[in-house]
Amino acid sequence: MARAKNAKKLTPGMLRKMVLEEKTKLRRSKLRESDPIVAGLDDVEKVSADEVEADELAGTLEKELDHLKVLKVQERKVRSRLRKIAEARRRVSKRIKRKL
Repeated sequence: MARAKNAKKLTPGMLRKMVLEEKTKLRRSKLRESDPIVAGLDDVEKVSADEVEADELAGTLEKELDHLKVLKVQERKVRSRLRKIAEARRRVSKRIKRKL
């Protein structure tokens, strides 16, 4: 591939900096869109609010609780596996020390 004369090499640091700059720009633009005073509205009562039914919120809360339960089960399995690995490591370490 031919490289342009004025092209700079993109380093991980430069890429990280670019991504962080874009991230802050997006956050600022979303803040401007969501805040009615920043958007230029003088009367806040004129802003239309999105109304959400309570059962919709309950559904998402229920999903999050189910996810939490699944994560607890996974954590229990991982901790059990970690205990087994640590015990095996101790046994091997003792064997090595006896042979020395």
